[in-house]
Amino acid sequence: MARVWIRVNPGAQHESIEVMGDGTLKVSVTAPPLEGKANDAVCELLAEKLSLRKSDVKIVAGKTSKLKQVELPLSLEEIQKRLNRPPEGVW
Repeated sequence: MARVWIRVNPGAQHESIEVMGDGTLKVSVTAPPLEGKANDAVCELLAEKLSLRKSDVKIVAGKTSKLKQVELPLSLEEIQKRLNRPPEGVW
């Protein structure tokens, strides 16, 4: 299990996941930040990109903030591998 900090960009023109220099993930979703729609979209996108079920992605902190912490049933190395990023620095 790994906990990863993510910065959410709701209402974006396209969906994407980027690894930032400080190790956080920048997750852009097209869903608006209303009624949990952006949170649902974040979980769906992370599940899709990491080959997980949506139920495997849990927001454990920051449900109403752009900065969130998610819990994933993968190691940090496996997350990097699945995002096609070479291991680097601290998450």
